[in-house]
Parts: sequence; structure tokens; C-alpha cells
Amino acid sequence: MARRLRFNGTGSGDDGCPSVHEDLDSGEIIVHGPQLTDPDDIARLQHLSPGETPIVVPRELLVDFGPEEVTRVPRIIDLEAFGRLFTSFEHTAWRLETRGRYASDESTDTYAQFTRGEPVVWDGVSADWCAQRREQSALGKRFERVRIVDNPPTTGQLYLLNNAKRNSAVGEDIRNLWRADGERLHLPAEDFWIFDSRLVALLNFDDADNLIDVELITEPARVIRYAQVRDAAWHHAVPFQQFAARLTAEE
Repeated sequence: MARRLRFNGTGSGDDGCPSVHEDLDSGEIIVHGPQLTDPDDIARLQHLSPGETPIVVPRELLVDFGPEEVTRVPRIIDLEAFGRLFTSFEHTAWRLETRGRYASDESTDTYAQFTRGEPVVWDGVSADWCAQRREQSALGKRFERVRIVDNPPTTGQLYLLNNAKRNSAVGEDIRNLWRADGERLHLPAEDFWIFDSRLVALLNFDDADNLIDVELITEPARVIRYAQVRDAAWHHAVPFQQFAARLTAEE
């Protein structure tokens, strides 16, 4: 079905090029203008995918005829699409974990070992997740995360403190922060990943602590707010080995 398009305006008279149109159903904006053709210029563009065509328009065209207000509809992706983000990012993937438990952990053999008081046997070699982390880390990409811990810690948080030994062995840098310190820093009670400081994946859980889907956030102002959370949490968090040693000393 053809789009219902509205002509918003043009930068060169009443019917010239370049111009801006708006899809009345989806709210998407369509801009057309002269194609960027210089190979050197095209080579400098980031994230230009196959099938995309770069065009050149005057700034005034977007100021005059682009939408002045945005009605944001959450962009939700499934867990399969979320998984692909961990290979498509370019340099940094950073995570904030704030929950007291994660249902996915409690279904694992390692969680059962931990709760029985047995030494946990972490598979840091053959597991697909570990292999992917090693592969991406070998490319020079960084994986970092801060885990919030209650006082006293929940069973799930203690399990993840043990789990950090495996994650760090495959290339992650993991730190911990007391929840009271996180509240003092005004950290949000949200779990999210931030990729390359340009894309946030906000994790949505149900009432039973199952991850159900992920909201992608790319608006620069919102991404900056999450980046500020990252910077504050990373600055004050403690490497997991140090945090675990302090916890053991206090017992």
C-alpha cells in the first residue's frame, strides 16, 4: 500500500529540490535532494548501510520544514535482535544491573550449585556466550558493567558476584556499587546497556523478573542522560574482586 505523504516544504521554491515530506501514518520523515557522490566523502560516513543513499540538504530545510515536536513511540525489539547488538557494536558495551534477582539465573545448573553451597563450575571455554565474548574482546571491543548490590546482598546478587570470575575471564570489566551509594548518585532503578555511547538498550522485565523485551533509545538527549549515569556509576564503583574481599571481611 502506498504511503500517505504530506509535502511539508522545499528549500528551492514551491516545487523544487531538496524537499521534505511526512508519512501521515507512521510519522516518518522523507527528505530528498542532491545525492552525495564523492567517494572520499562517502568513505567518511559512519553507519552507511547497503541500500542507503546519502543526500545533501541545506540546514534551513530541516529547520523550516522538519517536525518541531516529536511523539515518541517506544521502539521495542525482541531478544534475538537484542543479542545481535553484541556483535554489531564497534568499541564499547556498558551495562548497569540494578535488580535483586534475575529469573534466568535461577534456572541454571550453576545457580543450583551456588545455592547448595558447592563450588561453582563455570564453563568459560565452550559456552557460546563465552566464545562470543572472547571473539569480540579479541577485536579490541570493551565490555564493562556495574552491578548494584543491596546491604545485605540478595542470593542473586551474591551469585552474580561469584559469576563475575567467569565474565572477567572472557573479557569483561565488572565493578560493584552499594545500592545506597547508587541512590546517593541518583542512579535510575533501570537495567540497560549502552553501545558506543550512541544507542541505549533498556531492558524490560515482568513481575517475575523475566526479561521480556528491549527498548532501543537513540535520541541524543536521552542517550546523553544514560551516558551520564554510566560515568557516575563507573567512577564510584569498585572492582568486583575488591568488593568481594570487603564483603568477606565484614562477615
